[in-house]
Formats: sequence, structure tokens, C-alpha cells
Amino acid sequence: MSIFRIKGGNKLKGEIIPQGAKNEALQIVSAVLLTDQPVTIHNIPDIRDVNKLIELVGDLGAKVEKLSKDSYRFTAANVNTKFLESDEYRAKAAALRGSVMLLGPILARFGKASLPKPGGDKIGRRRLDTHFIGFQKLGAKFNFDSNNQYFEIDASKLEGTYMLLDEASVTGTANIVMAAVLAKGTTTIYNAACEPYLQQLCSMLNRMGAKITGVGSNLLTIEGVEKLGGTEHTLLPDMIEIGSFIGLAAMTQSEITIKNCRIDMLGIIPEIFRRLGIKMEFHGDDIHIPAQEKYEIESFIDGSILTIADAPWPGFTPDLISIVLVVATQAKGSVLIHQKMFESRLFFVDKLIDMGAQIILCDPHRANVIGLERKQTLRGIKMASPDIRAGVALLIAALSANGVSEISSIDQIDRGYQNIDTRLRALGADIQRL
Repeated sequence: MSIFRIKGGNKLKGEIIPQGAKNEALQIVSAVLLTDQPVTIHNIPDIRDVNKLIELVGDLGAKVEKLSKDSYRFTAANVNTKFLESDEYRAKAAALRGSVMLLGPILARFGKASLPKPGGDKIGRRRLDTHFIGFQKLGAKFNFDSNNQYFEIDASKLEGTYMLLDEASVTGTANIVMAAVLAKGTTTIYNAACEPYLQQLCSMLNRMGAKITGVGSNLLTIEGVEKLGGTEHTLLPDMIEIGSFIGLAAMTQSEITIKNCRIDMLGIIPEIFRRLGIKMEFHGDDIHIPAQEKYEIESFIDGSILTIADAPWPGFTPDLISIVLVVATQAKGSVLIHQKMFESRLFFVDKLIDMGAQIILCDPHRANVIGLERKQTLRGIKMASPDIRAGVALLIAALSANGVSEISSIDQIDRGYQNIDTRLRALGADIQRL
């Protein structure tokens, strides 16, 4: 197993281009199974989770052609649904949480599917109820074998209906949308997620011949069609990487320009970092973060301590809570971080406390961060990456710290960040993969 060895304290400088969006890629790559026509996708990130999903799509019988380093053409003309019954499929799908996104397209086009309980980050309960309740409302019947942790779904007669989702799940909404586009009649989804990645998926499906209205809102209407055609699609830049690089620049007092950010699709992400005191400039579609010796956290208007909480879009994305927390450790002032969605996502703060950060973990969902104002530098330690986002937060902490840090279990980081060590070395970071 590889580790990162980081010598902290270097100020970084230069330009960096964010990879294609991981969360969008998992939806878009799954959607290629909805048609027998070629679908070309650009800006696909070369990361473990996406590569595993592409491999699964190929195992199902789709023709997969790599056109360039980040462009693929998929042709799912001859899909072998019997592969879903194989031990190989069970093993591969169970190791990848993104495999659940295959269900909607397979059910819509072939009428039945199966899935082992998928894996993923260990950040607390990640229930799949929204997916399955949505499929059931469309007419699917499913059985869960608790002994083998295996789902079997029969969707031979999918029909449009009205549904109010129990939560605005991004993957749940995407899966239901993909099942509904080929269902008979009209489907109305209320309390739908409306993240940019879901907007991208709906726009792509519409280009393929689907009839989806309300894109960008929490009320989607889908008129089922008989068949979808091919298309070409370009993934957005990854907003989580962009936020991570903003935090990295602030923590290491570095001057960094993040290129081609699609600022119009970042929502309130830049504003949240501004509330932490981080200066940034927009130049066209690029974000320039000047070297900043100090940054101060804002208070609320009445003088009370700032709270940063995650929320469904257009609220602040939960995937950046870990980054915001680590950035706050060197700010002037205090902030309450409220991570509402996953009860284990804040459990990496013990490593930051070992590095010298002042953090009070109030409960599994809330942490009070008292900024050190750079009066005390974090110190390098040995630690392990518990999940993708916490791993990068710890990497940012290590790059700003005094001395040498080692991060093990970096396969977690590789699941979501493409060649992160190589790209950071190009900015001047002292990081080795061992």
C-alpha cells in the first residue's frame, strides 16, 4: 500500500487545471447504457472510482473506446444482462458505491437488474431508500437478500407517476430520472436534487431525445419516450477540486490560479471561502488566489460566531466541509462547522488535533474550530486517510505543517483526485508517493 510523505512549509505558485467532475462522471457514464447509439464523453477524470465504473460498463458488453487521455466513446448496442448474475459482477459492484447508478439505465432499457450492497467511503450511513422507493413508485418490484446483501429488481412495466422524494438525494434523483425517461407516461419528481451535475445529466438526456422540464429546479417533469439516441457531452470541472485548491492556497500562503472553473456553476462555494477571509479574484473563468499571510473569519451581523453548514443545492456542498474545517484552523477567529448529512465525516479531526489544531468535536455532526491565526504552525505527524475528502483535507494540513507528515491509505485519495501528487509537485509542493 502506498503512502504520501510530505515535507510541509513550502509556498506554492503557479496554475492548476481542475479535473473533470467525479460525481458527474459516475452519472453520465452510467447513462450511456440507455441507448444503443454511440455516446462520446469528454473531460473524464482518470481516477479509481470512475475507471472502475467504465470497466463495469465494458464488462456488461458495451464497446468502450478511449479516444484521448480524457475522452471516451461508448456504444451499448450489445449489453449482456446475464453478467449481472456473475460472481465477477458481484465482487466489482460491491467495491464501488457508484455502481448503484447503473440500476436506473438497466431497469429502463432491459426491465430487470440486480446489485450487491455497494461500498464507498466510511462516513456513516448512506442509505439507498430514495433510489428504491422511486423505482417502486414507477412500478418496479424489488427484493433484498439480507444474508447475501443483494438487491434484485423487476421493472418490466415502468409507468410514469407523481412522487415526492423523502430526501433531495443527488444520486437518487439521477437514478430515478434515468429510469423514468423510458417509462410509459409522465413522471413528476418533487423535492428533486438540482445540483449542477444533475442539471448536466438532464441536459445530456434531453439531447439524446428525452423530454425533461424543470431542469435546475426541485420539480422535474419527465415525459417518457420509446428510445434515446447518441450524443456528445463534456463534464464540468470538479467543484470539489476547485474548493480544495482554494483552501490549499490559503493554508500554504500561496499564489495559485485555478484555470477553467466554470464559475457560473460553483454556486455559493466562493462566497463561503470569502467568509473565511480568503481573498480571490475572478479573471474570466479563472480564479486567482493571491498569497495571503493572514485571513480572518467573519462573524454574523449580530456578532455571533459564524456557522458553516452543508445543505442541498444551492446550499453548501457537504463534500467541502472537510476542506473548510482544515482551512479554519489557521484563520483568525472561530467557526462552528455543522456537517448534517454523515455522522462519521468529522471523525478525522483527531488527526488535526494531534497536529496542533484547536478543535472541539461537539458531537458527530458539529465541530468548533478556534483559529490559530498562524501563531502556532501545525506539526507533521503520521496519519491515515479515512475517506476521499478527509484525506485531501489532511494533505492540505500536511503541506502547511512544520516538518514531515506521512499519510497512509492514500488509495482513498486516488479514488477522487487525479494524479494529485504530480500536480501539486508542479506547484512546488514537496510530496512523494512511496
